[in-house]
Amino acid sequence: MTVRLGVLVLPEHPGRSAADVWRRVEDLGFRHAWTLDHLSWRSLADQPWFDAMTTLAGAACATTTIGLGVLVATPNFRHPVLTAKQVMALDHLSEGRFVLGVGAGAAGPDDTALGAAAPTRAERTARFEEFVTLLDRLLRQPVTTFAGRHFTATDVRMVPGCVQRPRVPLAVAGSGPRGMRLAAGFGDYWVTIGEPAAPGAEDEERAFGTLRRQTELLDRICREAGRPAGQLRRLVNLSRVVPDPYRSPGRLADLVGRCGELGFTDVVVAHPRADGVFAGDVREFEQAVPQVAGAF
Repeated sequence: MTVRLGVLVLPEHPGRSAADVWRRVEDLGFRHAWTLDHLSWRSLADQPWFDAMTTLAGAACATTTIGLGVLVATPNFRHPVLTAKQVMALDHLSEGRFVLGVGAGAAGPDDTALGAAAPTRAERTARFEEFVTLLDRLLRQPVTTFAGRHFTATDVRMVPGCVQRPRVPLAVAGSGPRGMRLAAGFGDYWVTIGEPAAPGAEDEERAFGTLRRQTELLDRICREAGRPAGQLRRLVNLSRVVPDPYRSPGRLADLVGRCGELGFTDVVVAHPRADGVFAGDVREFEQAVPQVAGAF
């Protein structure tokens, strides 16, 4: 099975240095490049952190061939109408290279930054279903009116529409049955970070056991939905599953191969940082990636 290798670049690079990073990962041979969509994130809350959509606009202008996407936009602080407008603009800036990743959103600062109370688990899931449903309509239709419990859109124009037809691809994150049903119903990709309650905390064998159970559940849900398995790409953010996946070319090749055996079509690794989360050696990264990117 062909596995496409992608990279996660955090939205922390200021000014022109950001363009240099995005151009470099394109030169290394990655098929796609992503950034996170948070107002702040974990231990980096007091570090430089920029808006994901604006970051990707710069990346679209700095690159020419690499796919670009966000992992993942959530209704924690985003409304589908503004998100759809931004996505349409990014699809045009990138000339059809953009993928919109979407997720339910986790509890944390993003939840309460706009002054609302954090939703219950049931409310979060219902809100996500409505978020995806409305985004799908907005990105497909020239005019949309929608009235839901969580979101409303009145006579919203989307002109000229997306470059990619019938709309920008959706990468739907979900570790449980309801999220996977959304991926089967609306997604072009399904996205996982492994064990959602504690990503990266499992040892390697347990982590791959979690991925195996998730893919088996997704297979069952796709069968029930009448969705052919080959129509849904499967993406794993490997750096959230195991630590330091590119410590050597052999290790990265082995891990990507194991993901391919589980049915994953796309594997993403984090661009190394000097310290803290995703810390790694840039030289090891740049030695391992071109060999693996060309092997799958």
